[in-house]
Amino acid sequence: MSDFEDEMDIDLPVSKDVTFSSSNAAKGKRSAANLPVEAEDSLPWVEKYRPVSLDDVSGHQDILATINKFVDSNRLPHLLLYGPPGTGKTSTILALARRIYGAENMRQMVLELNASDDRGIDVVREQIKTFASTKQIFSLGASTSKTGLAGFKLIILDEADAMTSTAQMALRRIMEKYTVNTRFCIIANYSHKLSPALLSRCTRFRFSPLKERDIRVLVDKVIDEEHIKIKPEAADALVKLSKGDMRRALNVLQACHASGTPLQPKDAPKIPEDQIVRETITVDTIYMCVAAPPPDIIKKIMNTLLSTSDVTACLAAVNSVKVTQGLALADIITALSEELVKLEVKPEVMITWLDLLAQVEHRVAGGASEVIQTGAVVGAVRNGVELMG
Repeated sequence: MSDFEDEMDIDLPVSKDVTFSSSNAAKGKRSAANLPVEAEDSLPWVEKYRPVSLDDVSGHQDILATINKFVDSNRLPHLLLYGPPGTGKTSTILALARRIYGAENMRQMVLELNASDDRGIDVVREQIKTFASTKQIFSLGASTSKTGLAGFKLIILDEADAMTSTAQMALRRIMEKYTVNTRFCIIANYSHKLSPALLSRCTRFRFSPLKERDIRVLVDKVIDEEHIKIKPEAADALVKLSKGDMRRALNVLQACHASGTPLQPKDAPKIPEDQIVRETITVDTIYMCVAAPPPDIIKKIMNTLLSTSDVTACLAAVNSVKVTQGLALADIITALSEELVKLEVKPEVMITWLDLLAQVEHRVAGGASEVIQTGAVVGAVRNGVELMG
């Protein structure tokens, strides 16, 4: 039997009143990809302020411009979006799906499978193949009639680098066979964990960590809309510590906002939201929430290591700061290296510092004793100082 005889089945029109059975919930979900409006007040800010349209997505303007051209010309290829967490990969594809189908038609035109769903070989052969091989016929709504781009379905495979290699192999033929009817969007944190055969079938876009100015735009919007009391330097520290992760920035901001809310007695009447007097968020609040070493503490450690020739005294000083501030050695090494590279020293001194600190960090990550490795950090910095002459 040829491939063309059973290439495509046709689904009956799906009414808006139809609800999908929950029997297939373990194998994946058909998601409307948007959240109920009535739950908006109790949502985490990460979801409450998730972009609705492509215009709302922060950063990556070159990628968004390319995807918009694909959609405008009705030539959307299979997509691979990869990069660190919190950079807007899932938000971009969900916003793209809303633009193509409209919110009311996404339920029957989009299949979203996340890392929490079973995505083994059985799901690829049954659910994904069934969804991809059937053509959906439905009444065109207002949003789709404007674009006329609803001729294909969209399958979103989020966290695809967690799929088994067998499932990835089974996906190759399905992507080729049903390209007329279905587009795949594969989202992953690490592209090297995906099969090269899948990579060659997709147009790849790398989502790099967001620039600080892009994070600052949304942070300022949230601060304004949620009426957050925060000092300007605290907002700067929040953006810097997020390290390009929008999700981390919003989660830390919400945690700090909640920590400034005074506790009410158990039987006290509920105070309206606009009458609650909260504490102002400071730089110390941000650093305590993130559990990152404050800059003044790191500068104190660095100055001690650079100026004190007695290694025993240096080690005692560093251990004292670690205990009093509750700092982890890995965080100290990261922050200390960032401060050391700002110094103007001879190249061989900088090479010695970075090489030895990298070795210490590797040993700490491998489970070595922090007590011993703290001494190694002191020795690494002092070795460089001796080379300075």
